[in-house]
Amino acid sequence: MKKNKCSFCGRSENEVPFLLTGIDGFICSDCVSHANEILGQIKPKAKPTAAKKNFAKIKPIDIKKHLDEYVIGQDEAKKSLAVAVYNHYKRISQEDTSDVDIEKSNIILVGETGTGKTLLAKTIAKFLDVPFAIVDATVLTEAGYVGEDIESLLVRLLQATDYDVERAEQGIVFIDEIDKIARKGDNPSITRDVSGEGVQQGLLKLLEGAVVNVPPQGGRKHPDQKMIQVNTKNILFICGGAFEGIQKIIARRMNTHTVGYGMKEKNKAIDKNNFLQYIVPQDLRTFGLIPEIIGRLPILTHLNPLDRDALRNILTEPKNAIIKQYVELFRLDGIELKFEDSAYDYIVDKAVEYKLGARGLRSICESIMLDYMYEAPSKKEKQLTITKELAAEKFSKTELTI
Repeated sequence: MKKNKCSFCGRSENEVPFLLTGIDGFICSDCVSHANEILGQIKPKAKPTAAKKNFAKIKPIDIKKHLDEYVIGQDEAKKSLAVAVYNHYKRISQEDTSDVDIEKSNIILVGETGTGKTLLAKTIAKFLDVPFAIVDATVLTEAGYVGEDIESLLVRLLQATDYDVERAEQGIVFIDEIDKIARKGDNPSITRDVSGEGVQQGLLKLLEGAVVNVPPQGGRKHPDQKMIQVNTKNILFICGGAFEGIQKIIARRMNTHTVGYGMKEKNKAIDKNNFLQYIVPQDLRTFGLIPEIIGRLPILTHLNPLDRDALRNILTEPKNAIIKQYVELFRLDGIELKFEDSAYDYIVDKAVEYKLGARGLRSICESIMLDYMYEAPSKKEKQLTITKELAAEKFSKTELTI
């Protein structure tokens, strides 16, 4: 009787622990084990990093030009972001032969609601084609308390890369509402500040760069859960917040209310409608951020409040302008939508009155266009022109109030 033999080593089935049968041959368990060891020693080809892939030709001026297409104004913030992001990814691509260790350039954006903090970060990430995640700091608490652990910030980034850790480690995380974790009191020893200073202490290692254990599904960690290790050394953190009330801190520091010789002339040069342009790290500390956090967010920049001209341009100029979106939506239904200039002015007037920034523009437009979007697809008219009178009539019927 002919005995079956391993097609690789030639030993018969009696000489090996186990023989696997294939279509045209056999393989023994020993050969399978050896093959597995050999495969384990072969290193996979490294994927091109985000820095090498994107920054061979892209320069800070190119980044700002792209931002100009989507975000109106805010030139200083755009320049700061463009330089910081460019230096960060240049740092990642730095050869190991260099003796100089370049530190991370994490960024903190301070600006009123609706001025474009989130839009700036989102637009840069899309332009660079790097993983991007927006997380909210308000849900974070110290470990062991109701809320989310600090490490859960990285879950969104992992999900954006389909849990490709190598790609996630070169992404951008935008931490929104960073001002909401400010220290609640001047004396931290009275009570535990589990959602304020405690969260800031936990964020330190993430911002500076450390290997942290991340729960794959987010939420709370527990001992039996399988963790994913993520190195935050090359993750760029952009923090944003409205810092409501910090204008008073800046005004107090600048002594704008002091009476005395020379103070009147000094105060004349201060733009009291935009105190944020004078912000310094000292103001953030007074507001309630701990010095260690401020030190790990070395780039501090502000966003100017939106005036009438800026709001008017936001309405129509960017590639993703609100009006352009409505025109495209109606075009898909075969309807030509037009707005008169007086209608634009009315919308801007209401946005200034409501003090909601660019977000207010969208809310007002939605309330004006709701009935038309509901009825127009079913009508035969192929043209629609929005005048100031029509806009005022539709807006007056809504319950949108200040």
